[in-house]
Amino acid sequence: MPTLHTYDYAVIRVVPRVEREEFINVGVIVSCPGAKHLEAAIELDLERLRAFAPSLDIDGLQPWLDAIVAICRGDANAGPIAQLPARARFHFLTAKRSSVVQMSSTHVGRTAEPTGVVEHLMRKMVRVPA
Repeated sequence: MPTLHTYDYAVIRVVPRVEREEFINVGVIVSCPGAKHLEAAIELDLERLRAFAPSLDIDGLQPWLDAIVAICRGDANAGPIAQLPARARFHFLTAKRSSVVQMSSTHVGRTAEPTGVVEHLMRKMVRVPA
Protein backbone atom coordinates (compact mmCIF):
# COMPACT_ATOMS: atom_id res chain seq x y z
CA MET A 1 0.00 0.00 0.00
CA PRO A 2 1.42 3.43 -0.92
CA THR A 3 2.32 5.94 1.75
CA LEU A 4 -0.43 8.49 2.28
CA HIS A 5 0.61 12.08 2.90
CA THR A 6 -1.57 14.58 4.71
CA TYR A 7 -1.86 17.95 3.01
CA ASP A 8 -3.56 21.28 3.68
CA TYR A 9 -5.03 23.45 0.99
CA ALA A 10 -6.85 26.72 0.52
CA VAL A 11 -8.71 28.09 -2.47
CA ILE A 12 -7.54 31.46 -3.81
CA ARG A 13 -10.46 33.79 -4.42
CA VAL A 14 -10.98 37.12 -6.13
CA VAL A 15 -13.46 39.22 -4.16
CA PRO A 16 -14.08 42.34 -6.27
CA ARG A 17 -16.31 44.04 -3.70
CA VAL A 18 -15.27 42.90 -0.26
CA GLU A 19 -18.41 44.28 1.38
CA ARG A 20 -20.59 41.97 -0.76
CA GLU A 21 -18.53 38.85 0.03
CA GLU A 22 -19.04 37.49 -3.49
CA PHE A 23 -16.09 35.76 -5.09
CA ILE A 24 -14.72 33.66 -7.92
CA ASN A 25 -12.24 30.88 -7.24
CA VAL A 26 -9.06 31.49 -9.24
CA GLY A 27 -6.50 29.11 -7.77
CA VAL A 28 -5.31 26.86 -4.97
CA ILE A 29 -2.41 26.59 -2.54
CA VAL A 30 -1.32 23.16 -1.31
CA SER A 31 1.09 22.42 1.53
CA CYS A 32 2.28 18.87 2.17
CA PRO A 33 5.00 19.06 4.83
CA GLY A 34 5.64 15.30 4.84
CA ALA A 35 6.59 15.44 1.17
CA LYS A 36 8.25 18.87 1.49
CA HIS A 37 5.82 20.19 -1.09
CA LEU A 38 4.34 23.70 -1.33
CA GLU A 39 2.67 24.74 -4.56
CA ALA A 40 0.17 27.27 -5.85
CA ALA A 41 -1.59 27.50 -9.19
CA ILE A 42 -3.76 30.26 -10.57
CA GLU A 43 -5.96 30.39 -13.64
CA LEU A 44 -8.00 33.44 -14.47
CA ASP A 45 -11.09 32.88 -16.57
CA LEU A 46 -11.05 36.43 -17.93
CA GLU A 47 -14.44 36.22 -19.60
CA ARG A 48 -16.08 34.99 -16.42
CA LEU A 49 -14.22 37.52 -14.26
CA ARG A 50 -15.19 40.43 -16.52
CA ALA A 51 -18.83 39.34 -16.50
CA PHE A 52 -18.76 39.05 -12.71
CA ALA A 53 -16.92 42.31 -12.05
CA PRO A 54 -16.74 44.56 -15.13
CA SER A 55 -14.90 47.37 -13.32
CA LEU A 56 -12.24 45.14 -11.73
CA ASP A 57 -8.68 46.17 -12.62
CA ILE A 58 -7.44 42.77 -13.81
CA ASP A 59 -4.04 44.16 -14.81
CA GLY A 60 -3.64 45.51 -11.29
CA LEU A 61 -4.75 42.20 -9.81
CA GLN A 62 -2.29 40.01 -11.72
CA PRO A 63 0.88 41.01 -9.79
CA TRP A 64 -0.78 40.07 -6.49
CA LEU A 65 -1.71 36.65 -7.85
CA ASP A 66 1.75 36.16 -9.34
CA ALA A 67 3.27 36.98 -5.94
CA ILE A 68 1.39 34.07 -4.35
CA VAL A 69 2.95 31.62 -6.80
CA ALA A 70 6.40 33.20 -6.39
CA ILE A 71 6.22 33.07 -2.59
CA CYS A 72 5.22 29.39 -2.73
CA ARG A 73 8.21 28.66 -4.95
CA GLY A 74 10.52 30.55 -2.62
CA ASP A 75 11.67 32.85 -5.43
CA ALA A 76 14.45 35.13 -4.22
CA ASN A 77 12.83 38.16 -5.88
CA ALA A 78 9.53 37.58 -4.03
CA GLY A 79 10.77 39.31 -0.88
CA PRO A 80 11.55 38.16 2.65
CA ILE A 81 8.37 36.11 3.08
CA ALA A 82 9.51 33.85 0.23
CA GLN A 83 12.64 33.01 2.23
CA LEU A 84 10.70 31.62 5.19
CA PRO A 85 10.26 27.86 5.65
CA ALA A 86 7.54 26.40 3.42
CA ARG A 87 5.04 25.89 6.23
CA ALA A 88 5.43 29.50 7.40
CA ARG A 89 4.87 30.72 3.82
CA PHE A 90 1.67 28.66 3.61
CA HIS A 91 0.37 30.12 6.88
CA PHE A 92 1.28 33.67 5.80
CA LEU A 93 -0.51 33.27 2.48
CA THR A 94 -3.63 31.68 3.96
CA ALA A 95 -4.07 34.21 6.79
CA LYS A 96 -7.46 35.93 6.79
CA ARG A 97 -7.49 39.36 5.20
CA SER A 98 -9.99 41.82 3.85
CA SER A 99 -8.77 42.46 0.33
CA VAL A 100 -9.63 41.68 -3.27
CA VAL A 101 -7.47 38.53 -3.10
CA GLN A 102 -8.55 36.22 -0.28
CA MET A 103 -8.12 32.60 0.72
CA SER A 104 -10.76 30.13 1.79
CA SER A 105 -10.48 28.42 5.12
CA THR A 106 -7.84 25.73 5.04
CA HIS A 107 -8.91 22.15 4.45
CA VAL A 108 -7.14 18.83 4.93
CA GLY A 109 -6.74 15.87 2.62
CA ARG A 110 -4.63 12.76 2.13
CA THR A 111 -2.90 11.55 -0.98
CA ALA A 112 -0.29 9.11 -2.19
CA GLU A 113 0.79 11.62 -4.85
CA PRO A 114 1.30 15.14 -3.43
CA THR A 115 2.44 16.59 -6.75
CA GLY A 116 -0.94 15.76 -8.32
CA VAL A 117 -3.10 17.48 -5.71
CA VAL A 118 -2.93 20.97 -7.21
CA GLU A 119 -4.19 19.77 -10.59
CA HIS A 120 -6.96 17.74 -8.93
CA LEU A 121 -8.09 20.75 -6.88
CA MET A 122 -7.91 23.09 -9.87
CA ARG A 123 -10.29 20.79 -11.75
CA LYS A 124 -12.59 20.41 -8.76
CA MET A 125 -12.57 23.90 -7.24
CA VAL A 126 -11.52 26.44 -9.89
CA ARG A 127 -12.29 25.40 -13.44
CA VAL A 128 -15.86 25.62 -14.66
CA PRO A 129 -17.07 22.13 -15.62
CA ALA A 130 -17.42 21.66 -19.36
